Amino acid sequence: MSCKLLVENLNLYYSDIQALKDINMGIDEKKITALIGPSGCGKSTFLKTINRMNDLIPGVRITGKMTLDGEDIYSSSNDVTLLRKRVGMVFQKPNPFPVSIYDNIAYGPRRHGLKNKGRLDEIVEKSLKDSAMWDEVKDKLKKSALSLSGGQQQRLCIARALAVEPEVILLDEPTSALDPISTFKIEDLMQTLKETYTVIIVTHNMQQATRVADKTAFFLLGDLIEYDETEVIFTNPQNPKTLEYVSGHFG
Repeated sequence: MSCKLLVENLNLYYSDIQALKDINMGIDEKKITALIGPSGCGKSTFLKTINRMNDLIPGVRITGKMTLDGEDIYSSSNDVTLLRKRVGMVFQKPNPFPVSIYDNIAYGPRRHGLKNKGRLDEIVEKSLKDSAMWDEVKDKLKKSALSLSGGQQQRLCIARALAVEPEVILLDEPTSALDPISTFKIEDLMQTLKETYTVIIVTHNMQQATRVADKTAFFLLGDLIEYDETEVIFTNPQNPKTLEYVSGHFG
């Protein structure tokens, strides 16, 4: 199995507070990796280190190493804009731009310099097909993205992330604000996405992790307690803290 992302001795500090402690893990290419753990345990912070979103927070300091296909993400020579093209992110609450469905998806490619209308049309269609939305919206691409339902808006945000052809997709609790039917559609979509992309999802929903993830990492108070095949984490964890958490004794 090829390792897409390698994390070595990663520490993250918010001023004097250490939020991530000596994290070591390898994330497999074209698999779904779930990050679980109670609120405030560091899983979303870790997710945001992968596309350097934490750089935007004053007082953040990061030590250790994180490489994407062998390239150091935190090297001074690494172009952050290019990194965020390679590593797309979808947030907990759907956040479409207040423009048309078409313009939401064309936004990224245009920002990276693409002007050709025919090529933009192709990208919009492909991204919507890849996010299982094309049949629902193909006749209303000029309508406002805000007219879509919450579940559709979240799939549109996934399509928008796909439009710049990333290699890794980060999903930060992508279904927590959605109803069960929309949640099912996005879980189903993830299985299709992993044929092409490496997917990393933060979830509070342990049943979701068991349904979608190939591997699962359990975080607690900034430590990576255990990381293994999802089935092992939920049926035969090696660490007593993991067992306590997955059996519902805390968290």
